[in-house]
Amino acid sequence: MPLPEREKLMQFVRFCIVGTVAAGIHYAVYYLLQLVTEGGFWLTVDYTVGYVVSLVCNFFMTTYFTFRSRPSAGKVAGFGFSHVVNYTLHIVLFNLFMALGVHRLVAPVLVLMVAVPTNFLILRFVYRKKN
Repeated sequence: MPLPEREKLMQFVRFCIVGTVAAGIHYAVYYLLQLVTEGGFWLTVDYTVGYVVSLVCNFFMTTYFTFRSRPSAGKVAGFGFSHVVNYTLHIVLFNLFMALGVHRLVAPVLVLMVAVPTNFLILRFVYRKKN
């Protein structure tokens, strides 16, 4: 049964809240790591470590808060798949922006502007089924 429009809107609002928290975690870890690494290749490693740390928090917040669901093997698999796609998009865009000369503290913000809407659509598909 399709969700009413109001519930779809509220789901998107919750997704934005969770995404903001997860992006904050990702950026904070990246920022702290890039302060102590030498740049270049290590920026990609720093970005990846931040992504993985935020991924764990994101799964539980997305499951319980955004989609008001329970964890299941199918959701873990779907979430994992969505984040393989999402991470690939993130890292390609991050390195593209870096190659174009975008400052290393601005590039992650630009990446999020592209990747967040894409990830919402994938996750909405994964979580749309009732338990």
